[in-house]
Parts: sequence; structure tokens; C-alpha cells
Amino acid sequence: MRKAGATVLWICDPMHGNTEVLASGYKTRRFDRILDELEAAFRIHGEQGSHLGGVHLELTGDHVTECIGGARGLTEQDLHRAYRTQVDPRLNYEQALEVAMRIADRG
Repeated sequence: MRKAGATVLWICDPMHGNTEVLASGYKTRRFDRILDELEAAFRIHGEQGSHLGGVHLELTGDHVTECIGGARGLTEQDLHRAYRTQVDPRLNYEQALEVAMRIADRG
């Protein structure tokens, strides 16, 4: 992109490639994989001297149990308690805040 002289806005979407369907039939995402992808994006941009300009997350302010992991340690067995999505699993408010704090710590 530098050679082409293009101005690029780099955005990380750590949700997109990290969806899986469990044997139980629940579609979920693993919080640690989301964080790993986000950390890799920051690392790569740091190595290349570029800047990550945005992050796309799917989240809700509700206390859902759609993604596994996070500070509360949600497991596959917890998904049934508050699985509300009809499409893609979202981070709950605690998980979203945890991601936001990780991003803020980098700034």
C-alpha cells in the first residue's frame, strides 16, 4: 500500500472468523480467540509502522451468554442460560468492556 501511495484505514474484525458451531448446536465464539486476533493486529501494525484505525465488534449491553470465556469464565454449559441471538453470537456487556479496556491500555 505504501508503494502504491494509497491511504488505507486498517480495521480489525476479530469476530468474523471466530464463529463455531458446537455439538450442542449452539453457535458461539471463544473470547480468548477474539482477544488473540486483536492482539495480533496491534502487534503486526506496530511491526509495520502502521496504525490500527478501528475494531469491529458484535456486542450487546445485555447479560447474554453467547460467547465463551471472559472474566466471568463462561463455558459451553452456560450458553443455554441467556442465549438470545437469532444470528451471530455477541459479546455481553462484561466481555465488551474487557475488550475496550484492552484497547485503551494500548493507547
